[in-house]
Amino acid sequence: MQSIKYWLSEHPCIVRFRWSHSQSWGSTWSFLFTSIAAYIATAAFLHLFLLLIRRRRPVPLGPIPALHSLAMALISVLIFVGILFSAAAEIRDTRWFWRRSKTPLQWLFCFPLGTRPSGRVFFWSYVFYLSRFLHLFRTYLKVLRRRRLAFFQVFNQSILLCTSYLWLEFSQSFQVLAILSMTLVYSMVYGYRFWTAIGLPSACPPFVVNCQMILLGCNLVWHFGVLFLHFLKGGCNGIGAWVFNSVLNAFILLLFLNFYVKMHLSKREDAPLVQPDSSSARHRTGSEMMGDRLTVKAKNG
Repeated sequence: MQSIKYWLSEHPCIVRFRWSHSQSWGSTWSFLFTSIAAYIATAAFLHLFLLLIRRRRPVPLGPIPALHSLAMALISVLIFVGILFSAAAEIRDTRWFWRRSKTPLQWLFCFPLGTRPSGRVFFWSYVFYLSRFLHLFRTYLKVLRRRRLAFFQVFNQSILLCTSYLWLEFSQSFQVLAILSMTLVYSMVYGYRFWTAIGLPSACPPFVVNCQMILLGCNLVWHFGVLFLHFLKGGCNGIGAWVFNSVLNAFILLLFLNFYVKMHLSKREDAPLVQPDSSSARHRTGSEMMGDRLTVKAKNG
């Protein structure tokens, strides 16, 4: 355990990390905007190209989707453990500076004013930012397999990439809790996707959708916590970037809720209108039950 803590929170490269436009790869605004534009353009081009060649079958990708899910699951676990140990070490080393005004839980929600993007926590925030570029490849895999480009996925991936950049650029508060919750959910979601990609049975409930719903709920709680402490404790660092992120996250939440409601409504429409009694259903023939199904479909159609 001591060796793990050293490599994940006490290594000199982690302790001495500093977010810098001249030293950190991908740290400039031009790089961010160029990356997002290139991501949207290439995804749209791939979608249009498949439409032009009129390919009706999914492009065979072999083990690539499974390997991508496995890599994302392992990276998410690594970031989760790393930022958890690093947050504990930062609280231990810097508590003398802010202990009169904040508790450790309040520090997780609200960084003190003047916090600079350097040290252990921001190292793992930078690793999380870099991992967002690997997340983008799932859009290409989805287009190749389903031949359809979803606006929500492209918009969500672009916003998350921009958000993770703002966390570093403005030393935004609550990013530790956000990264912990996101990497925990990502490790389960991508682990489940790897599980199903190698042919193992899938779960009956919509596991991925429910995990994303829980994540959006946690982010909503984190945002309200920052707002409450900002006015109660005299200010949180990076509140301007927090306002911008709140607007973007609210838009994502509305889009996801719209999708979630439509998904459940479609399930209700597909369900049988009348469920037969279990005792009488045992004595009915297969042709009679098939006739009932055709009747229900005729009513729905």
